[in-house]
Amino acid sequence: MSSLPDTATQVIQAYENQPTFSCSKCAAVIALQDELISKAFSGRDGRGYLMHSATNVKLGSKEDRPLLTGVHTVADVICLGCNERLGWFYHKASEYSQKYKEGKYLLEKERLVKENAWTLDDAY
Repeated sequence: MSSLPDTATQVIQAYENQPTFSCSKCAAVIALQDELISKAFSGRDGRGYLMHSATNVKLGSKEDRPLLTGVHTVADVICLGCNERLGWFYHKASEYSQKYKEGKYLLEKERLVKENAWTLDDAY
């Protein structure tokens, strides 16, 4: 049995008919595609997306973590729907050149599904 609390009931469904990124494990909506800042980031397990915001997530404990661009104070980002680790949140960057990351989310591409919310127009 898992000692983690059941947070699936806290998942909100929002952003109807808008392109989103969802959790690849439980399909909870994690972020609007419009919140994407950059695709040129690296996560623990491959490519990552730098995002302005995220929803249906909780943050783990703050820790100083050595990353490719220096030591950052980060917290793991965890899906409310399934408790899967999705990436991390940048609390603080030690290098001045990295300060733009503060308050942003790094979400790992492999842990997300891109939902485009396309509709077909019947007016042909």
